[in-house]
Amino acid sequence: MVYAIERQDSAILLIFVGYENEGWKQFRENEAEFFQWLARAKDNITVEGEDRVVKSIESGYSSYLQHVAQLKSIATGGVRKTNTFYHETILPAFLSIRDTCIRLREINQQNMFKVSDRAHFIAKRAIWSMAIIGVLAIGIGLGFSLVLSNLLVKPVREMVEATRKIAEGNYNIQVSTHSSDELGQLANEFNSMAQTLKGFHDLNVEQIMAEKQKSEAIIRSIDDGILLVDAEFRVTGINPMARRILEVQPDEPQNRHFLEVVKSDGLFNYVKQSIESGKPPSIEGQENIFTVDRNQTRFHYQFSITPVSGKKGVFLGVVVVLRDVTRLTELDRLKSEFVMTASHELRTPLTSIGMSIDLLMESGSKKLNEKEQQLLLATHEDVNRLKALVNNLLDLSRIEAGKMEMEFSSLSVPILFEKVKSIFKAPAQEKEVELSFGVLKEGPQIKADLDKILWVLTNLISNALHYTPRGGHIYLSAESFFPYVQISVRDDGPGIPIEYQSKIFDKFVQVRSDKVLGGSGLGLTICKEIIRAHGGTIWVDSVPGSGSTFTFTLPVRESLKKEERP
Repeated sequence: MVYAIERQDSAILLIFVGYENEGWKQFRENEAEFFQWLARAKDNITVEGEDRVVKSIESGYSSYLQHVAQLKSIATGGVRKTNTFYHETILPAFLSIRDTCIRLREINQQNMFKVSDRAHFIAKRAIWSMAIIGVLAIGIGLGFSLVLSNLLVKPVREMVEATRKIAEGNYNIQVSTHSSDELGQLANEFNSMAQTLKGFHDLNVEQIMAEKQKSEAIIRSIDDGILLVDAEFRVTGINPMARRILEVQPDEPQNRHFLEVVKSDGLFNYVKQSIESGKPPSIEGQENIFTVDRNQTRFHYQFSITPVSGKKGVFLGVVVVLRDVTRLTELDRLKSEFVMTASHELRTPLTSIGMSIDLLMESGSKKLNEKEQQLLLATHEDVNRLKALVNNLLDLSRIEAGKMEMEFSSLSVPILFEKVKSIFKAPAQEKEVELSFGVLKEGPQIKADLDKILWVLTNLISNALHYTPRGGHIYLSAESFFPYVQISVRDDGPGIPIEYQSKIFDKFVQVRSDKVLGGSGLGLTICKEIIRAHGGTIWVDSVPGSGSTFTFTLPVRESLKKEERP
């Protein structure tokens, strides 16, 4: 309550300096907070006199709220009258309530100290009582043990010796029985247990050997390379395929360090991460590809790392599996080259067709009837879509092949947002959609290619503008999370269905809806590749029916990183 009333007093001061909306919002939030804790204080009255203090707080706070309610009407009388009313009425009421709350806290603290002293006294007395009872119990126990030791020690020692021999693997042990009492029955049961354990031991050894041979045969026959790495990064097992992949000779000893066998710092870092965390490492994109040059040929292997734990959660190590994906990688490269070549070859005839159609629409549209004009317009739109698809395919192919040139420079987020605002001001007004910006006032400079990042923001805002209904709202914001700046685009559209959210950034994926976007399904894919080329990440948060938020990160300018390091 003390914290809440102080925040309310701060809110009134905010109102005085001109921040009325923020001040009244803060005042109402802390009013609810104060009432919440006041209700808890009323329900937890345990000390004499506490109820009177709580009632005093409740009545005083009601008067305080009444005084604050008069503030709006008094504010019209000028600053001097408002300041006088605050110092003579509101401030004394605030100080009175805060002092009463502090007195309530002190009452409870004093009661806590009393209860603590009483508990300490009771605990001290209980310790002495338990000590006396313990001493008496020990004395009685020693007396009985002296009487029974002669009757129990000898047969028990025989059983202990027999148990030790069984633990060493000698199951041909029999304990002699001298009586028919409980110890004699125990000896008979012990002998029976020893015989049963002997039978299980013989059976289990054979099964274990058979299972071991079966497992080794399965591992040797697997076409993937398999390595077993313990917690000290030693290779304790390797199958023939892994030996061929890593060019390890069969006669070379195992238990060598992982880097001596694999010779890959990147793969070792993932293995180290998995061993230290006990979980599979977090691997993004194509980073799970391990490349080996052998016989003047480059081979590609996709690796997976799985932690292995024994009984009771004891960590044993990790299993590294190497799967040959050389053919798939080559096919993917050929596919990308084919797409790039085909798109490049299609661009020239499409440009020629587009120019011809534009010329025909300008000069010959008057000679065509209405149906022919509609066909010509449809052809013009189809050609434009084809040109956009070809351009997107070329851009995506260049990015995937690492051939798209990036002109990195230091950019200011406010300047970036101003360029976006100038582009979408007219389209937003035409559709009656409010486009607002939340910009960092003194945010750090980002390292980015202005044209590429502007393309990403344009694509995201165009999608948001398409799906946002009239009267809706699109909000751009930027936050600094050093060493990154996080930029978000939030809309009031219908949201993205759950089944599309995990693949929205894949190629040719378009959300099915009543609105036909008419795109190629490559925009978000190109956005993802551009952001990855900048060293950032992009993701979407969406609840169907409640809009979507696309967020991406960009690194802070390198010079700033060095300046801010401690």
